[in-house]
Amino acid sequence: MGTKINVIVTGASGMVGEGVMHECLNHPDVEKVLVIGRKPCGTNHPKLTEIIHKDFFNLTPIADQLKGYTACYFCLGVSSVGMKEPEYKKLTYDLTMHASDLLAKLNPEMTFCYVSGAATDSTEKGRVMWARVKGKTENDVMKLPFKAAYVFRPGYMQPTPGLNNTLKYYKYFSWMYPFLKTVFPGSVSTLADLGQAMLGVTLKGYDKKVLEVRDIKAVAKR
Repeated sequence: MGTKINVIVTGASGMVGEGVMHECLNHPDVEKVLVIGRKPCGTNHPKLTEIIHKDFFNLTPIADQLKGYTACYFCLGVSSVGMKEPEYKKLTYDLTMHASDLLAKLNPEMTFCYVSGAATDSTEKGRVMWARVKGKTENDVMKLPFKAAYVFRPGYMQPTPGLNNTLKYYKYFSWMYPFLKTVFPGSVSTLADLGQAMLGVTLKGYDKKVLEVRDIKAVAKR
């Protein structure tokens, strides 16, 4: 493409966000990466700028620092385990919509990529609470006036070796990846695939707004 891009990554102190950030920092078309987090991500790199901000429900105090970005890769997320719907909705839907609505106003030419999950309920009417909430979040993010908004629904993601924030229990599953990749090709990918796919839709677009695992892998290989 020849055009350098500047990207925002959220959730870089977690496994998914760190993996996406890693792909951005190593991509030749990415000029600058801004990480916004509640705590330091633990990475130093010439391309990287970091803002520590505790309250993601109020990004207004740092709004001026969020202008001029080509893309946002929104990787914040919480598990629904043990949560009632109002609490999960606040930490998933409300938080995401506050951030995405502000970014759409600041950067109307931005590409916004939201990390959702496999089996999300686009109808918003199913029995599974987390899937309904994620579905509403997806639907409303895609209505915002960005240049483009994409939803990513990964399944199992093989961690990127050498990163700091890989969840400990992944060591019990990682050895199975070659088997899972063969038997369930539509359900597993790598974390690197996710980051590369986000960069791919930013740089070249894609004909689908909701990317399932097979789409993620296809875009990552372009």
